[in-house]
Amino acid sequence: MESMIAYCGIHCDQCPTYLATVKDDDQARAQVADQWSKQFMMDLKLADINCDGCLTTGGRLFQHCANCNIRKCSMDKGLENCAHCDEYACEQLTQLFQMIPYAKDGLEAIRRKL
Repeated sequence: MESMIAYCGIHCDQCPTYLATVKDDDQARAQVADQWSKQFMMDLKLADINCDGCLTTGGRLFQHCANCNIRKCSMDKGLENCAHCDEYACEQLTQLFQMIPYAKDGLEAIRRKL
């Protein structure tokens, strides 16, 4: 499977929702729905656990990804990801990095190559 890095630096190809979708695995979907419902205090169902990755323009997106302001901003600016942004790292991205530090590592690696 080819690596897919979301606009924010998260690796979609390591996301359990994305993996369950790619494998069309209802057992994995059920596990993710149960785990994330508890972890994020949400009521997720099996049908909620479908995502073709952040970079999709016509596919399925997990509800958070579909409503993500970072994703929307990058798409509006026509960026490959936030590493390419002149305003890197904005406040929204900085807040995300506090919750998901590895996302920053990935974007920083991309920025070093630019």
